[in-house]
Amino acid sequence: MTCASCVSRVERVLKRQSGVSEATVNLATESARVVLTEPADADALARIKRAVRDAGYEPRALDEPDDDHAASWHGIPRDFLPVLAGLVLSAPLALPMLGDLAGQHWMLPAWVQFLLATPVQFWLGARFYKAGWHALKAMTGNMELLVAIGTTAGWALSTWLWLRADAGEMVHLYYEGSAVVITLVLLGKWLEARAKRQTTSAIRALHALRPERAHLLPDGVRRTDETDVAVDELLAGDEVRVLPGERFPADGEVLDGHSQADESMLTGESMPVPKSPGDRVTGGSLNGDGSLRVRVSAVGSQSVLARIIALVQDAQAGKAPVQRLVDRVAAVFVPAVLVIAALTLGVWLWVGSPVEEALLHAVAVLVIACPCALGLATPAAIMAGTGVAARHGILIKDAEALEMAHRVDTVAFDKTGTLTEGHPRLLSVEGVAGVDELAALGAAAALQAHSAHPLAQAVREAALTRGVEVAEAVDVQAVPGRGLQGQVQGTTLALGSVRWMGELSVDLSLLQDALARQQTSGATVSVLATQLPSGGWAALALLAFGDEPKAGSAQAIAQLRKRGLKLVMVSGDNQPAALAMARRLGLREDLGEVIAEVLPGDKAAVIARLRAGAEGQEFTAGPSQGEFAPPWGAATRAAAERGGHVVAMVGDGVNDAPALAAADVGMAMSHAQGGGSDVAMHAAGITLMRGDPALVAASLDISRRTVAKIRQNLFWAFFYNAAGIPLAALGYLSPVVAGAAMALSSVSVVTNALLLKRWKPDA
Repeated sequence: MTCASCVSRVERVLKRQSGVSEATVNLATESARVVLTEPADADALARIKRAVRDAGYEPRALDEPDDDHAASWHGIPRDFLPVLAGLVLSAPLALPMLGDLAGQHWMLPAWVQFLLATPVQFWLGARFYKAGWHALKAMTGNMELLVAIGTTAGWALSTWLWLRADAGEMVHLYYEGSAVVITLVLLGKWLEARAKRQTTSAIRALHALRPERAHLLPDGVRRTDETDVAVDELLAGDEVRVLPGERFPADGEVLDGHSQADESMLTGESMPVPKSPGDRVTGGSLNGDGSLRVRVSAVGSQSVLARIIALVQDAQAGKAPVQRLVDRVAAVFVPAVLVIAALTLGVWLWVGSPVEEALLHAVAVLVIACPCALGLATPAAIMAGTGVAARHGILIKDAEALEMAHRVDTVAFDKTGTLTEGHPRLLSVEGVAGVDELAALGAAAALQAHSAHPLAQAVREAALTRGVEVAEAVDVQAVPGRGLQGQVQGTTLALGSVRWMGELSVDLSLLQDALARQQTSGATVSVLATQLPSGGWAALALLAFGDEPKAGSAQAIAQLRKRGLKLVMVSGDNQPAALAMARRLGLREDLGEVIAEVLPGDKAAVIARLRAGAEGQEFTAGPSQGEFAPPWGAATRAAAERGGHVVAMVGDGVNDAPALAAADVGMAMSHAQGGGSDVAMHAAGITLMRGDPALVAASLDISRRTVAKIRQNLFWAFFYNAAGIPLAALGYLSPVVAGAAMALSSVSVVTNALLLKRWKPDA
């Protein structure tokens, strides 16, 4: 598809098919989302594909690889080859025109011009004839139709003048105009196509989270040995073994073993979640250092990961928030130009002018009206804007997001990894009476000297920073899901969760006040205990862990607030932890700027409610882990489509992908460690290559400036047409002058767009 008229044409064709209740066509992703009244079968899909083909388009499966974009020829992208061929063939035709401006006459022989221009016209320009023909059959107009008619008129007139000229006679030919127009429009289309190629990357990255194989345990009847099988073969009720460091192959329940699970892809929490018998696990999350036996509870489309994928697909399949202004104008502009050209020809013939003169005036109208500047206005500005943004750490992969970002009035932030560092730090060590806190820290660091747990790393970093001497621990044993136990300088110590301390019957009364205070503030707490001669245990110290706000987060929040934007922090954390961090960032609970305990499906729902202008209503978190509420209801979706707030979502993890795709503008923060942030990057239209929240304001600023350049370019493009078409129709412009004016409009558009290169983010 090439323009908005293509979208409406395909939608009309699809909706006319029997069994189709709804059809939505997306120009940016070149995809169609079709809802059937009955389950899809082979015949229904065949009828839909045939209808699309009969409308003049080639239907392709959503997951079909696009080899043309990926392939290259001697290092040149294969889809750029038509543009390159056009540049090579058009350059010799355009050079004489430039030479005339310098007083040089480099006119090529007519037959050479013909041989250069004809392949451009009918080989490289074939796509314009095809699209224009389908537009004519549908009684609509598009830019391709005007390109086809205008360039054909210029080529045909040049050929006619050449063939009717006397031998040795010098005639004015217009081959360069038609060839250059086709080449530049092809270049503009190629630039637009570059922004569409990452639309399915988020889905592929989500699929990559699911392992390919699973360790299927024997059932005592059919299977007597543990077997490795494809994940697709798992059934609900199967039992699987999940080894340390592996991803869970499916949703399920732990039957045996103790471990931790990295569920940041689901909840956004950086802290590993302990897993014991009876706990639920989610397919795609990462197992810790324990081996688990898990009973599968959900597979295929019913799994949490599959539903996250479905949310992203549904959000991406929706209509783009902004329709192409050029296509909307072209729907009226093209027929109007054709009418003016026909009237010009008729009026000049009616007043008695020769056929050749009348035809020249009509061609002049078509040449000066060729939408070269219109075709370059948007992509030239987008190319310049995205280029300068990339140099400052803002990667814009979605032109729709660039066009929409300047209208953003609400910014929603994920907390963990976006506004905060995303990894735990030791906040404090509080010992019981008589216990030296630095000695307790040294003992804890000794126990965790060789552990890869994030909390262990935080303890070691704190001990190193404070200059604490760390002794050698012996007989250290990991208790999966609980903590560590070992001997330090002859004393048996245990370091682990409060729950484990309860299992060891540790008396925590001396730490009760500190424990309550830290838990209220949202910190994660571990307890260091020593074994008594009697065999019991006594508490020594409490270690509190928490995330830290990124340097500059509070300032970035203040800067956005100063711009008059509404701010919201959406977090999977518990309420106390979220509120504690919000206070440090300068966010206010009384203004509804903090929403906690939100799962991935609920994050998309929050974004939809913000878009619909329903942010003042109370938000209720969705069902428990493993079950999803729909991202939005029909009423909320309809309200969002009618218009409310324009929402930007800023996130960094897999769990943010549905919300990033559901927002008007998705902004993903990149991290050096990759992982889930890669999925967020693919789902978002804008990627902040540094984890710096200040880049959010910079992204909105470059969007505003780029959209301003687009509008200026469109003004100049229409200014040339508005001034040039009447002059050409009245006979004051020859096709040569009209072609020069058309070229000048293109130069002015590109030059204006290049001014964006001087942009720099505010200090």
